[in-house]
Amino acid sequence: MTAFDHKRLRTAIADAAISLSDNANAPALVAAAIAQGGAELTAHGALSVETGAFTGRSPKDKFIVRDGLTEGKVWWDNSGSMAPERFELLLADVTAHLSGQPLFRQDLLAGADPAHQYDVTVVTPSAWHALFIRNLLIRRDEGIPASDSAVPVTIVHAPLFEADPARHGCRTGTVIALDMSRNLVVIAGTRYAGEIKKSVFSLFNFHAPDRGVLPMHCSANLGRDGEAALFFGLSGTGKTTLSNDPERPLIGDDEHGWSPTGVFNLEGGCYAKTVNLSASAEPEIFAATRRFGTVLENVVLDADNVPAFADVSRTENTRAAYPIQVLPSIAKGSVGGTPKTVVFLTADAFGVLPPLARLSPDQAVYHFLSGYTAKVAGTERGVTEPQATFSACFGAPFMPLHPTVYGRMLAQRLRESGAQAWLLNTGWIGGAFGTGKRIDIASTRRLLSAALNGELDQVDMRFDPLFGFEVPMSVPGVDERLLEPRQCWADGDAYDAQAARLVALFTKNFEKFGPDADAEAGPRLQMAAE
Repeated sequence: MTAFDHKRLRTAIADAAISLSDNANAPALVAAAIAQGGAELTAHGALSVETGAFTGRSPKDKFIVRDGLTEGKVWWDNSGSMAPERFELLLADVTAHLSGQPLFRQDLLAGADPAHQYDVTVVTPSAWHALFIRNLLIRRDEGIPASDSAVPVTIVHAPLFEADPARHGCRTGTVIALDMSRNLVVIAGTRYAGEIKKSVFSLFNFHAPDRGVLPMHCSANLGRDGEAALFFGLSGTGKTTLSNDPERPLIGDDEHGWSPTGVFNLEGGCYAKTVNLSASAEPEIFAATRRFGTVLENVVLDADNVPAFADVSRTENTRAAYPIQVLPSIAKGSVGGTPKTVVFLTADAFGVLPPLARLSPDQAVYHFLSGYTAKVAGTERGVTEPQATFSACFGAPFMPLHPTVYGRMLAQRLRESGAQAWLLNTGWIGGAFGTGKRIDIASTRRLLSAALNGELDQVDMRFDPLFGFEVPMSVPGVDERLLEPRQCWADGDAYDAQAARLVALFTKNFEKFGPDADAEAGPRLQMAAE
């Protein structure tokens, strides 16, 4: 198949623009964003923007072009499909819509490892979106080696274009369409900037396994020995907080690849949640929100233009986008050696899981595929119990292939590296949410430190009859009772009943993966009943 001519498309779009701001820096983009309207400076110099009706991703409006390459590879149960001819119409209509407008182009890199790098060009009529992606991907002046053979990717961004479902084969006026064969993306009808970032990630996740790379939705940091630690976890589990450690330089906070030679960051920036952000709890992120060039998305400002991070009147999904270089402790080159430790974070609101458990490689794959956490009871009338949440590979919306493809790669990497996997529960103990208490952050940090530093290699472990994993009997600096969840409950029978419920939820969720996934490594109801 003839390679797609990205240069020709990029040039055609640029030539049709009334003006082109090519790779403008932060000051120029900030000035342009304010001039366009809908953006303003905070009291501390960050750029504050609103995304309108869409304050988060629109997963039901995301489509992958169904062609000869993707037909037999994409997990269509988890992905919308678009016919190639519909994509062609969409691309033509969006480029026509952009014709005659002032445009902003950013030529960036994705992938800190030159052997696995993408040459990403984003074209948009919105100055603040250009600044956003400039903050999030790798700029060519950052000292990251650039490959001469980087894979070209072009993203055409038209936030004010309204798609036609009948003409374009989409669901609504909003569409995020990915052509994996040609590495083209069209985003239209939404101003939520996270769609740009996650489109790059989705492309990477499709192609990476064929290039010998395990793509991962995780954060990563670096130990003194040069070995990396990986942190997987859904929202609210503490992934960002725990991976930001002043003694362990940060490789990246969200998207990574694990190649045969080590770990690398796909990005060059951070897209941090800011709801209830404080200087005391997360000083590095807080400081990043007070710098010129940072983009604050949907954050409410007070009368003095100071961010009110506790105000969720627009959305709880408030964000800050900034370059990783503004953080005080980052890994050189955004790369690390072979991981020594893999941590799966969960916030178990059922009060069942221990604060820390050691996993076998098979159990690690099981929990990776499960991607479990729990949401606490919300404000909906009648909702009084925890709600289990499962997201395969801790990032199901961004993983186009069947989860077992990524699971097999993780199993291979664990075998080859000898990395130890752990399950770290930052949720509730002594009862479910509402009756139990949240595991204190000091204990969580102590447990994590012990796991990372090898302190638990020789300690006695007990076998957990419910989940089959091993739990340390003691950890210096941690109350031993905390390590025995059943003993923390006032009623042991109530714990057993709650545990059986959680085991059943795990088992039910895992059925969707079919016979290719090893359910034997997970919990069993008959074990729970013994």
